[in-house]
Amino acid sequence: MRISLLVIGRPRDAGLADAIRDYETRAARYWPLDVVEVKEESGRGLTPKIVMDREADRMAERIPTDAQIVACDPGGESMDSSRFAGWLQDQREQARSVAFVIGGAHGLGESVRGRAARRLSLAPWTLPHEVARLVLSEQLYRAGTIIRGEPYHK
Repeated sequence: MRISLLVIGRPRDAGLADAIRDYETRAARYWPLDVVEVKEESGRGLTPKIVMDREADRMAERIPTDAQIVACDPGGESMDSSRFAGWLQDQREQARSVAFVIGGAHGLGESVRGRAARRLSLAPWTLPHEVARLVLSEQLYRAGTIIRGEPYHK
């Protein structure tokens, strides 16, 4: 099992980038983790739909062919941390690779969203994509600690 985290763009804020890197490094202690940053589309003179579609097309090329796609989407299924950890452990036991995809500033294009086996809500609100990445990487780390019975999750 491998976990891939595909995101549009890089974090612009240095402090946020450091926090993301920290949790991705922590999560990689528990899960084989690949992080793929896909180039953002310049929005100059383009509609949000065109931007989303172009970003999704670039992202689709980078998704591992054997991975179950999970679209991070505010309208998706909500799980608490323990349930998320259990779901990840099930994927590990079934030797399924998982690709979490996070869209850019305008969201996730239909060419990727439509291929998703599951939609996952990281919060009931719309989050900036950099914050969504931080939340997901922290939850991947937390899931690893829950499965191993470590004291991080209280």
